[in-house]
Formats: sequence, structure tokens, C-alpha cells
Amino acid sequence: MQNTQATIETAHPDYAAIKTKQQATWGSGDYGRIGVTLQLTGEELCETMDLHAGARVLDVAGGNGNVSLAAARRFCKVVSTDYVQGLLDQSRARAAAEALPIDYRLADAEALPFADASFDHVVSTFGVMFAPNQAQAAAELLRVCRHGGTIGLASWTPDGFVGRLLKTVGRHVPPPAGISSPALWGTESFLTRHYAGKVSRIDVETRQFTFRYRSPAHFVQVFRDFYGPVHKAFAALDAAGQTALNDDILALIAELNRASDGSMIVPSDYLEVVVTR
Repeated sequence: MQNTQATIETAHPDYAAIKTKQQATWGSGDYGRIGVTLQLTGEELCETMDLHAGARVLDVAGGNGNVSLAAARRFCKVVSTDYVQGLLDQSRARAAAEALPIDYRLADAEALPFADASFDHVVSTFGVMFAPNQAQAAAELLRVCRHGGTIGLASWTPDGFVGRLLKTVGRHVPPPAGISSPALWGTESFLTRHYAGKVSRIDVETRQFTFRYRSPAHFVQVFRDFYGPVHKAFAALDAAGQTALNDDILALIAELNRASDGSMIVPSDYLEVVVTR
């Protein structure tokens, strides 16, 4: 009986409880300090999608607003959502600094508070991929996008630097049971499983974002201080565990670092996706 119950619990994770913990994770540290370094990816996604001025754009799990701002700079009508109010506040401040008109809504990527087909384009850069109920999140993106519209995504790949960084963290602080890796969003097989037969086309391109820091140790310190998943992982470990995690991250960087002057230059693959509804 106990084994059967354990199987049921694994097969049906408590998504509400997991998301509560995730909100605390992403609200910890200061993700905006990391997010702003990724601005280029939002600009590139908007160009790939060929956004037109006046288009209705929804940013899902928009964080501190990289792709929201990029779309607003192209005179789109943007609604930016996230389930962490602090991140929306950071995005709002950035938009105000540029006088960009963006609407903000506190929202769960798995239960978007919008009617079917409300938007011409739905976007997410390194955001929706962290939703625990992946099937539900994928379905929500499709639901709120109009027929003929597009869904634009940027997701870290499993074998790229960030994908491997997340695996490294997971070896030290395991994720909740029954939750699939967020890096699955960075695979064509995931997109085929959730969208094939429901959309007219799926276009993918592997791109690279290059992390540039003063040194490998500088990267670890910045991510330890500001990047929620790494920040929380270090906080959950004792001194010996923290040293082991630090060493494993440094070993990963040493494997991929192409700088020879003591600094850090590490490219990280991500999948840029445009799904046409």
C-alpha cells in the first residue's frame, strides 16, 4: 500500500506547493541582476518573429522584462506577466525609464487570465520553461494565441552550459519528485510532443548566449548572490556541501571557458523557437 501511494504521489506532483516554493526561489536573490545581461536574447527573438507595430504581445513568465521591453520598443501592445510581483516591479521600472507603455499582470503561466485567442504573439525567454506542469503551460501558450499568430520562445538546451549548470545544482539539491527538467523546453522532441498536429509549423534554431564575467569565481559569486535556483541551493547546503557545489560549478566552467586571461567567456546554447498557430 505504501509503495502504491508513493507511486501515485510521484505521478501526480503537488504543483501548487511546488509553485509556492518556486515563487520564493525566484523572489530570492535579485534575478534582475542576471536578467539584464540576457537582453540581447529578447531583441533577437523579436527580430526572428518579425513583430509588427501595433501587434498584441503577451510575455509569459516575463521576469524583469527583457522580451517585454524589446516588443514595446517595436511599438507593440505588450502585456507582461509573471507570478513574482518583485520581478514585475523591476520590469515596470525599466519600462518607465524608457517611457514604454506596457501593461503588467500578476499571473501563473499554467492558468493565464486571458480569453482564448487574445494575442497575436505569445513570447517567453527563459521563463515558461520553469513552469512545473509543462503540458499545462504549453497548452496555455497555445490557447491564448490567435489562429495564424506565433509563439516565440528562448529556452536553455539540456547539453548547453546553463542546462548543465542546472543538472549540477540538481545533483547537490535534488528537484521535487516527479518534475521534469526545464531544459526539455530546449529540445525539438518536447515541441513536437506538445505542438505537433495542433499548429501549422514549428521553426527552431540553436543560438548561443555568451556569459562574460571577470573570472569563473566572479560568475559563481554573482549567481550565488542573485540567481534564485543557485542562491537557494547554496543556502540549503552545509559548509562542506557549499564547497562541493562551488567546486563542481568551477569545474564545469573550466571545461567550457574559452578565455585565457583569467576572465570567463562561456557560450551557452539555447533553442530559439517560433511556433505558428
